[in-house]
Amino acid sequence: MPVAIKVEKLSKAYQLGELGTGTVSRDIERWLAKVRGKEDPFLKVGETNDRTVKGTSHVVWSLKDIDFEVGQGEAVGIIGRNGAGKSTLLKILSRVTSPTSGIIKARGRIASLLEVGTGFHPELTGKENIYLNGAILGMRKAEIDKKLDQIIDFSGVERYIDTPVKRYSSGMYVRLAFAVAAHLESEILIVDEVLAVGDAEFQKKCLGKMGEVSRGEGRTILFVSHNMQAVSTLCKKLILLKNGEIAYNGNVKEGLNYYLTTLDSLVSREQILQSISKRKPDDAFDLLDFTIEQEGSDGFELVSNKPIKIRFTYLVKKPVSGLRVGFDLIEKSNDIVLFRTFHDDAFEQIETVHPGKYYSEVVIEGNLLKQGSYLINLAIGIHNIRWIIYDLIKVQININNIDGVNRIYADERPGVLMPDVAWTSEALNHELSE
Repeated sequence: MPVAIKVEKLSKAYQLGELGTGTVSRDIERWLAKVRGKEDPFLKVGETNDRTVKGTSHVVWSLKDIDFEVGQGEAVGIIGRNGAGKSTLLKILSRVTSPTSGIIKARGRIASLLEVGTGFHPELTGKENIYLNGAILGMRKAEIDKKLDQIIDFSGVERYIDTPVKRYSSGMYVRLAFAVAAHLESEILIVDEVLAVGDAEFQKKCLGKMGEVSRGEGRTILFVSHNMQAVSTLCKKLILLKNGEIAYNGNVKEGLNYYLTTLDSLVSREQILQSISKRKPDDAFDLLDFTIEQEGSDGFELVSNKPIKIRFTYLVKKPVSGLRVGFDLIEKSNDIVLFRTFHDDAFEQIETVHPGKYYSEVVIEGNLLKQGSYLINLAIGIHNIRWIIYDLIKVQININNIDGVNRIYADERPGVLMPDVAWTSEALNHELSE
C-alpha cells in the first residue's frame, strides 16, 4: 500500500511567558489587564503537555518525537485526552503551523476541517467560500462547478447559500465546511472534533460520507474525536497520544481497549475524596463521602453477577426543599448515558430535608450490566433551581465476567445490558409438536 503521510521525529515546542501577541491592540489589552490587577488574557500555561503538572521551564513540548505512517486510503483515528497534542498535530499536517523539528511527507492535496469557520472569509457568502476553499486546494473553477450542487445539497444550507457566512450559526458553519472538505478533490481529508457541533443526524451523515470517500474513493482520512463509537465505526487504525507522545499505534479495537483500561486508570478512594474537597463550597450542602461497594471487590473492579451498592454521605446545612442526590451511569466506550437516578425518585412530592448528616444509597442488581468500563457521574442539585455538583466528579468502574466467562450468554452479544430474564415456551398446537 502506497504511503500517503509519513511523519518522522516530529516535535512542536511553545515558548511560555510574556511574548509579544503579534498586534499592538492585543499588547495594549495585556498591559491594561496587568494595570487593573487581572490575569493576562494571553497567558500560556504548562511545560510538558501534561497540564496536570506544574511547569518549571519556559518551554512546553506540545509534541515530542512523533513517528508514524498512514497508507493511502486508510482511515486513521487520533484520540487522547484534552491537551494530548491532537489538534497541534493536525494543524502541523494541515500546514496551519510549522513544526519545531521533524519531517512530514504527504502525497497529494490536503483538505482540513479543524475549527468552526477555518478557511472561511466571514464577509463572503457560502457559495463564494466554496470557490475560495477550492482555489486554496489548487482546483480550477470548472472543477468546483461540477461539485457545487452536491456540496450545497449535502450541507443542507441551500436557502442561505448566498448569505455572508458571518451570519451563519456554528452548526451551519460546520455543515457547509464539512461538505466543502468532503466533496472537493483532495487526496487527504483531516477532520478535527468540530463535527460535535452538528446535530446527531448530520454527524451520522458525515461519518457515512467519510467512510464512502475512504473505502470507495481511496482517500486518506485522519479523524480526531472523543466519540469512541464514531472512531471504531469509521477507522481501522488508531493513534493514541498522551502528553504529546504516541502511546499506541495499531489496530483500532485493541487501541480503544488500551485507552479505556490503561490510560484512563481507575481512580483511587483518595482521589475521589480529593475531588470532593476541591469543589466549590455550597451554603446548603456538603458531600462528605462517596463509596461503591460489592461483596468481594475493591469497589472499582467489579463482577457482573453481584449487586453493586452506591452510597452517598452528606451534610445538609439548612432546610432544603427538593434536594436531589443521584448519578448518571454512562457506558464509557460509546459515551451513552444509560440512566440517571436520584434518591427522591420514589417520592410523589418534593420534600424538605432538614439540617443534619444523612446517607443515601441505591443498589444496582447483578446480571444487569455487561462486561465493560462505565462512568458514574455524580449529579447533586436542588430541583429546578441549581446544580450543586454535576459533571465535576466522575468515577470509573470496570465490570468483568466471572472468571472471564459470561455466565448468561456463551457468545458476545450487542448492547450494554445483559439481564437474566426468564423465558417460557409452550407448543400451541400439540398435534404438530408430536
